[in-house]
Amino acid sequence: MSDNELGTYLRERREALTPSAVGLPVGSRRRTPGLRRAEVATLAGLSVEYLTRIEQGRDRHPSTQILGALADALRLTTDERLRLRILAKAADGALVCHEVQPPAVTVRPTVRALLDRLEPTPASVVNRLGDVLAYTTAYERLAGPLGLLDTDPPNLVRFAFTDARARSAYPDWERVADARVATLKADFGPPDPHVRELVDELTVTAGAAFADRYRLITGGEARSGVERLRHPSAGELRMAYESLVLPDADQQRLVTYLPADDAAAAALDRLAGRRPGALRVA
Repeated sequence: MSDNELGTYLRERREALTPSAVGLPVGSRRRTPGLRRAEVATLAGLSVEYLTRIEQGRDRHPSTQILGALADALRLTTDERLRLRILAKAADGALVCHEVQPPAVTVRPTVRALLDRLEPTPASVVNRLGDVLAYTTAYERLAGPLGLLDTDPPNLVRFAFTDARARSAYPDWERVADARVATLKADFGPPDPHVRELVDELTVTAGAAFADRYRLITGGEARSGVERLRHPSAGELRMAYESLVLPDADQQRLVTYLPADDAAAAALDRLAGRRPGALRVA
């Protein structure tokens, strides 16, 4: 096994990418397969010398911002970005600090009982990383067909930035993406290495779409508002949401959704197979 897997992987991806794929002329005098280092360096906003050091294994600790820029420049797929992130972590040898307790992955019985009482309201419990820990059947009917619940655990931030279906699911994707980052950056106390780990992951796997937002967004999270969803069978829905922080050390949130207009109320009634007008915002 090579002791420079990160550099080797970047070089292989560079050599596999055709100039035409990034809008460069092919030419007849190219001796290098794929892209030249200088071309990738320009696309990523790096110096050729620095890219050379990374590929040759003389710099094994590129920042997540640099990895994200390289992933964008090399047009990496989601799986390839994940592979890049894994190799970078292995090269760096970094371990997550556990002085801050990891986010809870379970929900207290009383909170689960509250979710049961909220039926037929779409509602979920989310931890500080955006992991969806528990949800009502109504929420499953609403979010499941979008693809949001396909991963284990489902994660609101990963879905928004790394699942191709998210831009179709959210007609106002830019606003939703901003909101997901603002929630992730909410001040819960001391620096959180677990949040940092997710931020580093998404900086690589999602690239500039996430990294630029995380750098620029400074406002706090919105605890209420209206979110538009495009449901495969119910059509476009305007959903009013409320996000309530639960009173415990787990830093979980209870998020509920209600239809914001008569059209959304009727669509949810059809999804649930119940009488019209059973659920709506007053």
